[in-house]
Amino acid sequence: MGLLDGIRSLLGTRAESDAKRDADPDDLFGMSTAYLTMEADLGYDSADVGALCFSGVDSTSFREAVDEVEAILEAGQADTGTEFSVSADDHGYHWVVLEDSDPEDLITSLHFAADTFIEHGYGSRLLAAVFAYRNEDGPAYWIYSFRRGRFYPFAPRPGRERDSNAEFKLEATLDGELEIEREKEYWYPLWPSEGGTHPWE
Repeated sequence: MGLLDGIRSLLGTRAESDAKRDADPDDLFGMSTAYLTMEADLGYDSADVGALCFSGVDSTSFREAVDEVEAILEAGQADTGTEFSVSADDHGYHWVVLEDSDPEDLITSLHFAADTFIEHGYGSRLLAAVFAYRNEDGPAYWIYSFRRGRFYPFAPRPGRERDSNAEFKLEATLDGELEIEREKEYWYPLWPSEGGTHPWE
């Protein structure tokens, strides 16, 4: 199962039917304290990158929404230094990828991008926000599912293995700071593509 399968699961009919509520980008601000806990209690450093995944619509109004997202991020770039790119993958999913050494700027920029889609009436097209971390054991991600309104951890390891112990420790430590997905069946892995990379790498 690759990245596409994970995204399909986030977009899938079950995630849609089991959606908790409408997308709320304010949930992303939970990472403002979580990244401090990640560093202080678990030894994870921010990987200085975050990503927003959304599905596209072939319409002029959707293109205008994407253009406004780019304009907002470009306007803020001078103040925050947050680098960004907007791209589509081979399967038609779209990504806003941001890079900044300040986690607060990453969180704020991702919020602005998500909120802009909602203001344009495309909140239902938002799939996931990804926050990347790393420690001596390898990478770990907090993934926010807009369909479920919850975060869940993902700790991939070589050979498409998951470090379940790391994921459960992340869950236990951040419980209370983040709205965590309780149903483990919704902890969808976002494996790299066949080329071995994620869109944010």
